[in-house]
Amino acid sequence: MSEPDFNDFEESTNDDKYKVSEKKTVDEYKKLDAEDESLAKWKESLGLSSDVLPLEFPGDTRKVVIQKIQLLVDTEKEPITFDLTNETTIKELASKRYKVKEKSIYKLRITFKVQHEIITGLRYVQYIKKAGIAVDKIDDHLGSYAPNTKQKPFYEVELPESEAPSGFLARGNYSAVSKFIDDDKTTHLTLNWGVEIVKK
Repeated sequence: MSEPDFNDFEESTNDDKYKVSEKKTVDEYKKLDAEDESLAKWKESLGLSSDVLPLEFPGDTRKVVIQKIQLLVDTEKEPITFDLTNETTIKELASKRYKVKEKSIYKLRITFKVQHEIITGLRYVQYIKKAGIAVDKIDDHLGSYAPNTKQKPFYEVELPESEAPSGFLARGNYSAVSKFIDDDKTTHLTLNWGVEIVKK
């Protein structure tokens, strides 16, 4: 099965002329105005004064590491978990379809780690198609995050609840492309996956 083409979705553009300031590394932030007490408190609130965790693996250049996504469905006792810690699992997701009953209430829980530098304006963008036709787009702001520390080894965010569509025409296979994008338009992960809406 070929991967879905999502080119007919238009990426949202920012027309407010806002320019993202130059990024700084964690070490640069730590050294910034070391004598300034109020700035020191601000950096501490970001976790910059704590012990930052080592990289996911030596030489890892990723800034946002998505560890897992869980699909929480009110009709299921256990969440459907996408383990994103290896490339094989990510590739297999594109060909799998997870069954979700029509009219179910569901939401996504995302677990991730930040490393190297502060990430600002992280967003979860999802494009959805059925039978090759674009049916929905989700664009949720996740926030800004400092690199993880021993006190905060990972971040966990839950997206708003949604209701699965219902009816004869709504049932069937849906393909999704999920992207994690920050405010300087860096895409940290692109994920192809899908669900099958089945009769309740």
